[in-house]
Parts: sequence; C-alpha cells; structure tokens
Amino acid sequence: MTKVNKNPDGILGRVSKWLQKTPASATGVACSIPRSEHSISRSNISENALKVLYRLHKAGYQACLVGGGVRDLLLGLEPKDFDVATDAQPEDVKALFRNCRIIGRRFRLAHVFYGREIIEVATFRGMGDGDEGQRMQSDEGRILRDNVYGSIEEDAIRRDFTVNALYYDIKDSSVLDYMNGMQDIQNGVLKLIGDPEQRYREDPVRMLRAVRFAVKLGFKIHEDTERPINELAGLLRDISPSRLFDESVKLFLSGQALQVFEMLRHYGLFESLYPMTEEVLAGEEQGFPHMMVAQAMKNTDLRLQEGKPVTPAFLYAAILWEPVRLLTKQIQDEEDMPEYPAQQKAITRILSKQAKYTSVPKRFSQFMREVWQLQGRFVYLSGMRPYKLLAHPRFRAAYDFLLLRAGCGEEEQEVADWWTRFQEVSSSEKKKMIKTGTRSRNRRKKRGNNTQP
Repeated sequence: MTKVNKNPDGILGRVSKWLQKTPASATGVACSIPRSEHSISRSNISENALKVLYRLHKAGYQACLVGGGVRDLLLGLEPKDFDVATDAQPEDVKALFRNCRIIGRRFRLAHVFYGREIIEVATFRGMGDGDEGQRMQSDEGRILRDNVYGSIEEDAIRRDFTVNALYYDIKDSSVLDYMNGMQDIQNGVLKLIGDPEQRYREDPVRMLRAVRFAVKLGFKIHEDTERPINELAGLLRDISPSRLFDESVKLFLSGQALQVFEMLRHYGLFESLYPMTEEVLAGEEQGFPHMMVAQAMKNTDLRLQEGKPVTPAFLYAAILWEPVRLLTKQIQDEEDMPEYPAQQKAITRILSKQAKYTSVPKRFSQFMREVWQLQGRFVYLSGMRPYKLLAHPRFRAAYDFLLLRAGCGEEEQEVADWWTRFQEVSSSEKKKMIKTGTRSRNRRKKRGNNTQP
C-alpha cells in the first residue's frame, strides 16, 4: 500500500476555496469537486482497488472509492482499507471477478481477493423497503437486514457520518460530496447524517464509531451527534458480543487507546462493554484499578508507536484483572478455599459473565488465564520455582503484567526488580540470588474495596 504524505501542502486550503465557490447542499444533490480542486492522486490508491474500479467502469457500471479511504486521503492519512461502492449488484460483481466471494446476510457484500488484500465492494443502498424480507428492522428500530439497492444519492444519505459520505469517481477523478462532508473535514467536525437518535437506534455500534473516528481524526463530535449517546449507551447490550469484541479491538488498537478509554467512560459506553470493570472503576476513580487500566492503554499505544507487536489479550487481562482479584478473595473468604483454586474458579466465572457483553475468543481467553494464574508464582524466589517459571511459555507476558501491577502499586516493586535482575544475570549469579531469595512476605498492599463483581 502506498505511503501518503501526512502533511500535503494546500489540501484544506484548496478545499476551502472550492467550498466558498460551491457549498454542498446536504440534500442528496451532489457537489462535484474536480480533480484540480482536490488532493487525491491515483498513485496513493491501492493498485488492486484501482483494478476493481477500472473493471467495473469498463463494464458500464458507476464505480467509486468511498468512505474512510476517501476521507483519509483528503486528510493526508494512509487508509487501512479501500472500499468500493457501485450500482452493480453483488451477483454482477461476482460475474466480473473470478476472485470474488459474496458474503453476509444482514448486508450482502462482494469481496474481491488479491492475495491478503480484500477489496470490499458494496452496492448503492436504497431508501425504500424493497422486496419482502430485503429490509427488516426490530421493534426498537435496529436494522436487522438491509439489502435494498438504490442510487448513489440514496446511498450517501444512508451512510453514517458526513465525512464518510464522500465518493471518488473513477470516471473523471472527481470527488462527489452529497452531505457537506468536505465542509465538516475542513472544520474538524464529526457529524451523523440524519436524526442522531434514530441512527443510533438503527445501529448502536455507531456510538462506538463516533468515539473511534473522533479520536483517530482529532475531530470534535458535533453537539447534535453527541447529545443522545449517554442516554442510548445501553443499546449496545442488544449487539452480539462477538461484534462488540471486533469493535473494541478497533478502538483499543487504534494507537490512541488511553484517549478512547477515557472518552468511552465519559459517554457511558465503557459500562456496556465491560460492566464489571466499570463497577470497580466507579468505586475507586483515582485508585489502583483505574491506574492499571490507564497504564495498560498507554503501554499499548507506545508499543504501536514503536512498531512492536501487540495482542488484545494483554489489554483485556488488565481490564478484567481487578474483577478477577476481587472475586478470588470473595471465594476464598466464603468457601474457605486456597488462593489458587479460588482464582481458577473466579477466572472461569468472570470470563463466562464477560462473554455476555463483549466475548473474548478462546485463543485470547486462554492467554489471559495463564497470565493471571502465573502472577501468584512470582512471589516464590527460592528453590527451583524461579527456574521453572522462567522457562514457562507465557513467562514474558506474565512478567510484563507483573511490571504493570508493580508500577501501579498493586504488587511490591522489589519483587518485580528481583525478576528483572534474575533474567539478566549469569547462571552463577542466578544461583546466588536463589540462595538469598525468599518468598515475598507481603505479597501485595491491602486496599479497602468492598466492590464485588
């Protein structure tokens, strides 16, 4: 994928001059911005996306790059994906591309495969009800199925935010603006198309997308778009936990996880994703639980900035650690059970309960379980136990989690320092450390907290 200049000269200046001459109407009537008046170059568009656009156009269909790809190119950012919108229906697209697969029931889409890159091709959405069963809504207004096709003007009105309703037309390289998207890009404003409450009820995930785009782009959420979020945040409970997991990955691995975290809590959205954690955070607003989650978010952002690999599992382990810790203590007290089996029982219960809100795939939940369970072994600093722990496949992740806990005051810093040194010294020095090492007497600081998950 081509790297885009992140500070291109004159992008918004040229757009601003054009807007003064030709303001968009936001009524579904397009304002066409000619190639000479915008900054999008075909050299910055994926070659495979261009192949799809050219072939559709050659076959007589209207073909446009749409959505985030257009928005990001106008802002001088490098798009993650290039999506195509067309008047060709999915079966028409499949007939043109042997490397095409039609997916989805709620929204039927065509995916054109080029190795690891997938170009998503969507047919213009319409405003009508269509044939029987093609457009369905729940009693609460949530869209259950939407395969009604229409014109590009209708498609623009059906999109979520004005800045995502911009189309780059391959026919003449113009940008089509139906909903004042260019003006909002210039003003740095994120605004929903249509009535915000209705649009959120159609798809509550739009509230999460509002947070993600506002943080990513550095935009201000328009007051009308912002106003209903706190009241409607609970609608996320109606969304499938697997879809919310996918959305949370996009949110927290965006490179601005800390800012996203704080904004989700500000709008009451975090509670719908992680209610057990929010209950703890609300009880200790400035205490260790908040410090630990916030630091985990900072660390994730830093690793992404440095180009290091990240896994959602570590972040979710930090988010759910305090509910696990509290429930472990509760089970110990109520059932007179040793810590390790009490923790196992608590982990199973917490993960099961969390799955009702934001599910965590087994490959991640197993990682989290191992990292949590290894924490109790770090306090044993004598005999063969340190060597066995050091050889554990999850040692590095568990050690990083220990550092996170110690940095926030939940575990003794001297324990973390001992393990840091133990990894670095020679074999002979390790033996000396083992001889003098003892089980940490004061495993963690006692904290008053009666909150229970």
